[in-house]
Amino acid sequence: MKYIRLTTLYLVLVSALFVQSSFARDYTRWGLPEGARARFGKGRITGNIALSPDGKLMAVGNSIGIWLYDTNTGAEVSLFTGHKRGVTSVAFSPDGDILASGSDDWTVRLWDVQSGETLQILWGHETDVVSVTFSPDGSTLASGTWRNRIWLWDVQTGRDKGFVSGLIVSVTGVAFSPDGFTLATPVVYFGETIQLWNYRTRKQLKTFEGHKSSIYSVAFSPDGSLLASGSGDKTIRLWDTQTGEHRRTFLGHTSAVASVAFSPDGSMLASGGSDTTIRLWDTRTGEHVRTLRGHTTEVDFLVFSPNGDLLASQSHDNTIRFWNARTGEHLQTHRAHGNEITSVATSPDGGTIAVGSRDRTIRVWDVHTGEHIRTLVGHSNIISSVAFSPKGEILASASWDDTIRLWDAQTGRSLHILRAHWADVTSIAFSPDGSMLASRSRDNTIRLWDTQIWQSPHILVGYGRDVDSVAFSPDGSTLASGNSNDTIRLWDARTGEHVQTLEGHTDDVRSLAYSPDGCTLASGSRDYTIRLWDTRSGEQRQTLEGHGGPVTSVTFSPDGLILASGSRGNRDDTIRLWDTHSGKQRQTLEGHTGSVTSLAFLPDRFELASGSWDGTILLWEIERVAIPDGTKRIGVADEGRQLSECSRLVTALVPTDTALLPNYQNPFSQETWIPYQLAHSADVILTIYDMTGHVVRTLALGHQPAGAYQSRERAAYWDGRNQQGETVANGVYFCTLRSGDFTSTRKMLVGK
Repeated sequence: MKYIRLTTLYLVLVSALFVQSSFARDYTRWGLPEGARARFGKGRITGNIALSPDGKLMAVGNSIGIWLYDTNTGAEVSLFTGHKRGVTSVAFSPDGDILASGSDDWTVRLWDVQSGETLQILWGHETDVVSVTFSPDGSTLASGTWRNRIWLWDVQTGRDKGFVSGLIVSVTGVAFSPDGFTLATPVVYFGETIQLWNYRTRKQLKTFEGHKSSIYSVAFSPDGSLLASGSGDKTIRLWDTQTGEHRRTFLGHTSAVASVAFSPDGSMLASGGSDTTIRLWDTRTGEHVRTLRGHTTEVDFLVFSPNGDLLASQSHDNTIRFWNARTGEHLQTHRAHGNEITSVATSPDGGTIAVGSRDRTIRVWDVHTGEHIRTLVGHSNIISSVAFSPKGEILASASWDDTIRLWDAQTGRSLHILRAHWADVTSIAFSPDGSMLASRSRDNTIRLWDTQIWQSPHILVGYGRDVDSVAFSPDGSTLASGNSNDTIRLWDARTGEHVQTLEGHTDDVRSLAYSPDGCTLASGSRDYTIRLWDTRSGEQRQTLEGHGGPVTSVTFSPDGLILASGSRGNRDDTIRLWDTHSGKQRQTLEGHTGSVTSLAFLPDRFELASGSWDGTILLWEIERVAIPDGTKRIGVADEGRQLSECSRLVTALVPTDTALLPNYQNPFSQETWIPYQLAHSADVILTIYDMTGHVVRTLALGHQPAGAYQSRERAAYWDGRNQQGETVANGVYFCTLRSGDFTSTRKMLVGK
């Protein structure tokens, strides 16, 4: 009867587990760092998986912590956070009350499974912890590191009980014998061997020799009589633990064997390989039973269910698959965890976020509900950049497959594929009016695409190797490109001519962003600095220092008073906020456990979206800034000096109301300029009527950010012609401004 209940339990598991959950559930707010309001995505699988002794819970080692799932319902039970880097290994204690986790942050944590509280933090490791395992009685925990040591810990007190030697080469590289007296570990000094230790006395008992390459995994049979080992030499070997004799070799994998696991009754051995397959072997006869296929990359870890009916496999392809261990039938695939995020873009209305990933997909999320809307599939390599068109109707994605794909942002339907580049496309950006798309490629060109016909009339060359980023100025007249030769080049976006080169960085320029008023260009570099440039003079205004790694992303807040920057490498996975008036750092946002790769402010909202190699997007609530005189200015100035001439000419205040303002005309012709101001970003349409109420001309200005559009450079321009291109007569006309839900009409005089 017990056998039937266990079988039923696992059939329920594979039928219900990992159904796509709505992000709007409570787990979106579990374990959030200070200042964040939501998390999109669950992170990458970075460690192994573990089933609790009673089979009711599954733990998944993850880039942001440890996820626990209820195996009966498939629901998320808890998220344990606290590690500063990814979790590499997890293990349940024999009684199931404690969960151990090892991490790249050089620590081991012991967790109370019921409460999620940290019981102990085990310090002292000199490098990444890659393996944790409990002794059979649960009193001792062994943790393996990359540097020739296995540490032993008292589980109750957290006391260090010493260590034994041995070089661990994978998360499954340490194993206790079932009787608890022996510890097995691979060693790769002067020949690939396995050593057996009496872990209480720290004395070496036996050495097994025979493999021709690194040993990645070891496992004891349930009765302790056999030890299995998987190796880079493509073989699995069985050893007699009493005599040390080599019993047999299993051949069949075509590349390294990364994981081995015995079934609970010891009759079957499972092996996972870098060749993406899982092979099942009869341990008594040595015969190959069957091969399980489905993973697309290396199979890192295998575990049998307590009754042996189910086999779970975890792979580099960031999936967990469940198999009927007796028939080999594939039962279910868990795809809830993501991959490294390379690019983040927010829609013009702020309602959705698009995320590009190393797994070749684009995922779209609803900002308000946290729901995963859709996944766009089509690229054959890493997604490097995503961008919404100004009106939000098109989503563009660039990839290392040398292409740019255009998608219907509302339906996800594929619209076009642009194939002119012959090397990785690494950055794309739409012009503010949506008439152009700029694309940067490792073929050493930047292309400007006409979005009406999707042809490239301008190809920009002569900037040197590897442009890392491109950005349009707010008025669309200038394109900035960051280069690997430490410079920034400015181009006339209309003609494609090189205008100016900005010099000052000492390493590759990775990210560029214009302030909303166009007066300042911010650049982030591998030299760990951010530099602010005056766009009129080309002079460097300030150098912002504080990051401990390369600056991967920079972006301005909607009012231009805050600059956000993200970093990667050297364990600086932070976001820093800078006051653009003074250049001083205001705040450091910590919470990502991997490099911050992309940042984007939501339009009209002081919320920042950050994407990371930890596979998640965090939404941060950012506090507004008031500069000394109390006004909300757009622009950047050196500390203690007045705003630049550019800032004074363009915009002084962020408007509190949307309004249509009096036009000013050319006294010698019918052309006129129609100024307006926007309190919120919106699609802007100006309609001009004659005295009889007939429509003379419609000016669709596209999606415009909040701001004042009063100067001739920013106001709407009407050339005095009707829809048919005919010059209108002098006289009185009416203009209606439509901006979102706002409508306003004003009389205007045209001509003398």
